Amino acid sequence: MTGSSSTETELVQRAARGDSDAFGALVQPHLSLFHNGIHRILGNMADTQDALQDALMSMHRDLPKFEGRSRFSSWGYRICLNAALMARRSRVRVHDMERPEPLALGPFDERGHHQGMDHLPEWQVEAQAHDLVEKQELRECLNRALDELPDSHRIVFVLKDLEDWDTEDIARHLQLTPGTVRQRLHRSRVLLQARLRTFVLGGSP
Repeated sequence: MTGSSSTETELVQRAARGDSDAFGALVQPHLSLFHNGIHRILGNMADTQDALQDALMSMHRDLPKFEGRSRFSSWGYRICLNAALMARRSRVRVHDMERPEPLALGPFDERGHHQGMDHLPEWQVEAQAHDLVEKQELRECLNRALDELPDSHRIVFVLKDLEDWDTEDIARHLQLTPGTVRQRLHRSRVLLQARLRTFVLGGSP
């Protein structure tokens, strides 16, 4: 039986030895975090639930390898993101023949900026953007727009602008160079900024 005074380290040690109650107590406080992280990548409730179950199984299996260099929630969250990426890659392969091409928006100027949008602020998920994301309409629009991005660009945007990861951490996690991460992030922001322009500014497409 897991006591309320059990520390995270104690729960990890007990769960790693096969204590299912300890594992449940360990993951329970973080289930919402894990679920939301996966859902931001997959955008589908059924797929999210499946990926979460896969992630929890991976956590349970790999817990003896957890060295405690980070918080359990951080370690588990990365496992969840990996599970989401694997699920998305499988989904993209299945629907690849039916999926439309990513949104084409050109022309772009020599700096990579979409022409005719210089008056818009650079996409930042802070202040007003944070308030807007809380609205259901924008959430749905953002999910649709994200689904039009290539997987390689979507995950970079999610990790950086929605999950607030450092560029270096994203590069290490995805085995990319920091320059490639910045390039994909910029392209994603430009595409999404144009896609959401109608909602945010009330203009025409």
